[in-house]
Amino acid sequence: MVAKREFTIAHSPDADDAFMFYALATGKIESDLLEFRHVLKDIQTLNQDARAGRYDMTAISYHAYPYVSDRYVLTAAGSSVGDGYGPIVVARPGLAPGSLAGSRVAVPGLMTTAYLALKLYEPHIEPVVYDFDAILEAVAGGEVDAGVVIHEGQLTFADTGLRSVADLGEWWQRTQGLPLPLGCNCILRDLPVEVQAEARKKLSETIRYSLDHRGEALEYALQFSRGLETGLADRFVGMYVNGFTTEMAPSVLAAGQRLLDMGHSAGLIPRSVQLEYI
Repeated sequence: MVAKREFTIAHSPDADDAFMFYALATGKIESDLLEFRHVLKDIQTLNQDARAGRYDMTAISYHAYPYVSDRYVLTAAGSSVGDGYGPIVVARPGLAPGSLAGSRVAVPGLMTTAYLALKLYEPHIEPVVYDFDAILEAVAGGEVDAGVVIHEGQLTFADTGLRSVADLGEWWQRTQGLPLPLGCNCILRDLPVEVQAEARKKLSETIRYSLDHRGEALEYALQFSRGLETGLADRFVGMYVNGFTTEMAPSVLAAGQRLLDMGHSAGLIPRSVQLEYI
């Protein structure tokens, strides 16, 4: 028997990614060619690791693509997209919507799409980098004026007494008429073609398996939901693992390209790139 090639897949330890990779992580889907090894890290760390080409396949922010496009190409499957919703800017009562200019705003990393969308929404803010899961506490405690929440914080921020002053996904759709592409998966460009093809195939299969076996995949994902009750976890997973995730829709490609082009025009991204996917 020919030994399988080890293939590293890096993604975040969150309920939506856990749901997406359920079948691969639990052996429901296997490959005759590849032995998959999963690496779990937060998205900002994955963005940084991708610049060094550390993993065969990795989740990144769309904002990070210009910094890693020499090493990676996007995969058609695996995008997390906000369809009229997305990262939410929260603040204590008293900060009015539309009054973020001059504010110190906690962000989950300078290469995240949440940060890019925030700067396009309001250029005149002072970003302060926090771990994504420390942002609500930082805002509630008065360390910053506002914060951008991602992951399950989009559903739970009100529990801390904070309120929304902007939904960046809603703003993007209202002003651009497109969904907001947030995260994606990408694969090393220099891998053998047969390895790329097999990994891409298995990525599509694991996503479809979870959508077709929602109950068991959700039960697995609950251990990564950081205390969300089942109903909220199901809602959160449905927000970011859906029809947009199974294949690269033309609207997602157009939205991602517009996002990066606007970032470049605004001086937030150092070079212009063309999105590519396989």
